[in-house]
Amino acid sequence: MGGPRGPLALARVAALVVPVGGGRWKGLRLRWFSADSQVQMIQWSPWLRSGWGLLMSGERLLVVDDDENLRSMLCAALRHHGFVVSTASDGVEGLAALQGSKRDLVVLDVMMPRIDGFEVCRRMRAAGDDTPVLFLTARDASRDKVHGLQLGADDYLDKPFSLDELVARIQAILRRAGAGSPGGTLLECGDLSLDDEAHIVSKAGRQVHLSPTEFNLLRYLLLNQGRVVSKPQILEHVWGYGFETDGGVVETYIGYLRRKVDMTQPRLLHTIRGVGYTLRVRP
Repeated sequence: MGGPRGPLALARVAALVVPVGGGRWKGLRLRWFSADSQVQMIQWSPWLRSGWGLLMSGERLLVVDDDENLRSMLCAALRHHGFVVSTASDGVEGLAALQGSKRDLVVLDVMMPRIDGFEVCRRMRAAGDDTPVLFLTARDASRDKVHGLQLGADDYLDKPFSLDELVARIQAILRRAGAGSPGGTLLECGDLSLDDEAHIVSKAGRQVHLSPTEFNLLRYLLLNQGRVVSKPQILEHVWGYGFETDGGVVETYIGYLRRKVDMTQPRLLHTIRGVGYTLRVRP
């Protein structure tokens, strides 16, 4: 069968490669069998539309997954999109890789031997490592997803997934991590301040460490100071798209902010029941 070359030649895919879109190569559907014999599928679409040219970005990613076929394929695909990719086969190797050098984002499988993805994320955050984390999971229970986010992950993606969506979510996380306003805006509410250019948050003159997602949530609330913003608005503007959840991720991160920047009087962050949240000096 004729067809494209390039990243696919680097990926050890155990099963079937099928052209999609009639007589022309408009996309690919790849199936592979994981160790537990589950069939996974990725809908592969952008390569041929872009002429198989590299989309350069240069951000450094670490892919941690115990499925060798999936790991190899993701590595090839993400390199095609211009990312600098390294891999680890389980949580122990992943933690060791993170100690060796800084990464811009970690793509982390949940179910792995020795140390699962949840424990890897927990240890990262406990060590003060705020590298953004995107979970890949076959566990679609809402409580598992919320648990991962509560541990400090920035996003999750269910298996099977599309490559388009994976890349879009990675790019959205990286935008949030590097978000800032031109000119270095200083945003203030009471004794709380956020320096957008220096990426510094202070409460009552004391610097407070926030994760990239916490920083961007606080920034959005400060930009809308005095206004009530809903959970869907927060999801759209802070996460970049809507989560398929009941809004628990917003509640989780609001809780993080309260514990870090709103534990003293006067309280600045207020919940308007049934409507959303607002940041202001008086309720």
